[in-house]
Amino acid sequence: MTGDPIKTALFDLDGTLIDSAPGIFASVDAMLRSLGHAPDPDADLTWMVGPPLDEAIAQLLAPYHDARTTEAMVLYRTHYGAEGMLRSTLYPGALDMLDAFAAAGWALFVVTSKREVFARAILERLGVDQRFRAIHGSIQGGGYDSKPVLLRSVLERHAVDRAAAVMIGDRIHDYVAARENQVASVAVTWGYGTPTEFARADAVVGERAEVLPAATALLQQ
Repeated sequence: MTGDPIKTALFDLDGTLIDSAPGIFASVDAMLRSLGHAPDPDADLTWMVGPPLDEAIAQLLAPYHDARTTEAMVLYRTHYGAEGMLRSTLYPGALDMLDAFAAAGWALFVVTSKREVFARAILERLGVDQRFRAIHGSIQGGGYDSKPVLLRSVLERHAVDRAAAVMIGDRIHDYVAARENQVASVAVTWGYGTPTEFARADAVVGERAEVLPAATALLQQ
C-alpha cells in the first residue's frame, strides 16, 4: 500500500519569485546601444520579461528592422551575466510563501525560461537556492528554450506525479506549458502578466499568502 503522492510546486522565476525588470531593462539598453540603436528611455518593456529570450529580442529588434537576433542575444547575455542579474530582488513575502509550501510538505522546483546558469546564480546570491529540490532553465547551446518542453523534461526527470503538481507563474507561457503537460496552474498578478494571460490559468491570486491555498484547492478538485 502506497501513501499519497508528493505534492509538487513548480515556480516560474521572473515576475513570480523575483523582480528582475531593472536588470533586464539595463541589459536591453546596453544591447541596443551596442548594435547602434538609440532606445527610447520611456518605452514600456514589461512585455518582454518572462517569454523566451529569442522571441522577446526578435520582437524588440523589429521596429529597428534589425534581424541580428543571435548577435543581440549574445550581447544581452554578456551584459546580464556581468551586471543585469545583480539587480534582481526577491519580492516581499516570497520567502514566507516558499516556507509555507515547504511546511505543508510540498516539493519545490524552479522552472524558468531564463538561462539556468543565471537562475542558479541569482537564487544563490539571494540565499534561497537551497529551498528548491532543483532549479531548471534553458541551457547554453540550445535546449529547453520552449517552456512546455522544459516543463515536460522536469516532470519526467524527477518522476513528478502530474496530478499532484501545480505550475505557478505570471505569464501565459507558464499556463500553456502546464496545460500541455496536464498540470494545474496558478497565475500570480504581481509580476508582468496581463488579465488576458491570467485567463488561461486554472486559478488567479494577487497575494503571496494566497498561492498555497489556491494550489491546494486545485489538487482537491
